[in-house]
Amino acid sequence: MTGLARYFDENPEVKMIVFTGKGGHGKTTCSAALSYYLATVRKKRVLCLSIDFQASLGVIFGKDILDKDEVELVPGLSIVEVDVDKRIKKCQEETKRTILERYKLNKLPKDIEEYIETISSEPATYETVACEAIVELVANKYNIYDMYIFDMPSLYYSIKMIIIAKTLTKWIEKLTEIREKARKYRAIAATFKGEKVKEDSLLNELIMTSDKMKLLINTLMNPKETGFFMILVPERTAILDVERALDVLRQLGIKLSGIIINQVYPIELLNNPGVPNILKYKVKEQQKCLNEIKEKFSKHIVAIIPAFDREPKGLEMLDLVAEHLMYSRIKV
Repeated sequence: MTGLARYFDENPEVKMIVFTGKGGHGKTTCSAALSYYLATVRKKRVLCLSIDFQASLGVIFGKDILDKDEVELVPGLSIVEVDVDKRIKKCQEETKRTILERYKLNKLPKDIEEYIETISSEPATYETVACEAIVELVANKYNIYDMYIFDMPSLYYSIKMIIIAKTLTKWIEKLTEIREKARKYRAIAATFKGEKVKEDSLLNELIMTSDKMKLLINTLMNPKETGFFMILVPERTAILDVERALDVLRQLGIKLSGIIINQVYPIELLNNPGVPNILKYKVKEQQKCLNEIKEKFSKHIVAIIPAFDREPKGLEMLDLVAEHLMYSRIKV
């Protein structure tokens, strides 16, 4: 275990880093710290993207960035916080407006309006919209940034997004195939009539979307270009989550790049007579979990980040987190 520095040295082609795990374990903090380090120390052009439910990337950096375009924090580092709920609402309004304009209606029928509202609240809607946001940002700016750092929701939602992206790709490919056949038939008919073949704007859009989806999926599934890191705190439930995650990732054909243990209390607290018993109990419980983590996942552990005496907000604290993230020297 030598921190993420070794990972980057061994994977010079890496383009994306995905941090996932349970909420409150430090995904956003690690995303912010790594992004800041890569931009300021390694002089990379970095885009840090958060699509978490409880968006806090802007809070850590001290910037109001929710649902805005890329905000350049420092030279080389841009950050984006996607408000997926707002995007879903926007899709609803656009759908309603399209129906009103197409059918020249003054008001939507109640059943249609209710249907649109219901569709928007169905399972997988959040993940689908989030996936579209990622595709839009990454594919359109693939050659602008050297690195993309993703602050993802829980692993469950991250996996669902990957599955949805794959499904959408196949669905778009099928639609493209059908549309392409229809275009050929129209071209033949137009030739017989001596008419000019009209450009199929929908077909062009489908092909463009398919290409973007494939770019994202191929990059995510390529271990040389994308690293998946799980953040966990030394708790029993977190250990169970990692065990399940390894199995699911294996089924998807995704290699876990590493595990980062966060919020570890110094074992030296046990020998300090001024430390409250309740905190000593917490340290002892953490040590039990750390021993189990080491026993089960030792080959995956790449970094350990200690618990700090204040919240990891602001650039000074991010420097400290990045130091432990890149060059971890704490041992379990």
